[in-house]
Amino acid sequence: MSDRVIVALDFPSAEPALVLADRLGPACTFYKVGLELYTAEGAAVVRALRRRGKHVFLDLKLHDIPNTVARATARAGELGVRFLTVHAAGGAAMLEAAAAASPGGLRLLAVTVLTSLDAPGLGAVFGRRVEDAGLEAERLARLVRGAGLGGVVCAAGEAGRIRAVMGPGAAIVTPGIRAPGEPRHDQRRVRTPAEAFRAGATHIVVGRPVTFAPDPAEAFARIAAGAPGAS
Repeated sequence: MSDRVIVALDFPSAEPALVLADRLGPACTFYKVGLELYTAEGAAVVRALRRRGKHVFLDLKLHDIPNTVARATARAGELGVRFLTVHAAGGAAMLEAAAAASPGGLRLLAVTVLTSLDAPGLGAVFGRRVEDAGLEAERLARLVRGAGLGGVVCAAGEAGRIRAVMGPGAAIVTPGIRAPGEPRHDQRRVRTPAEAFRAGATHIVVGRPVTFAPDPAEAFARIAAGAPGAS
């Protein structure tokens, strides 16, 4: 059993999400609730997972004025979630306000560059030429470190350089995880689970490779077996 592998509950309602959590049972202790599920079910699905003894990564990618993000961070802390995401691109003042509002037990993670964006796509967003999306993620990580947040979300291929920026105690959470030969879907910068952990990730987020698998429990067990500290 390992809490290093987080399963993304990217479902349209609570029922299939909780069915999967019950099917995986004690083997999986950490789940991500993202925008789709949280929009459909709100805090109720978080509370249902917490009643089952699960850790929750609330992936809302908050990006707003500092006061709004600070208040949302405080409310998330009241739910007992372990991780909450904000966008690094929200700027230093927003990040600092979120950090100040974060209660004990909640670790704020700043999203650097979405794994659906490659260098040309990021350049189109920024309105300038981008040679390397990883360099932009590294630049944003410096902003995150200065604001006092506890970790980042980044592509697995950037985990090593982000670790050098953030230091040894930071959480580095990497989505965009695929086994060799699996379809990328809408992801661009992907790695295998083993590559992500070798690069310095503390946690990986796995969605469709588990939730779309014919046997989700077997798929999860195979991925989790390669995580550091797996038992």
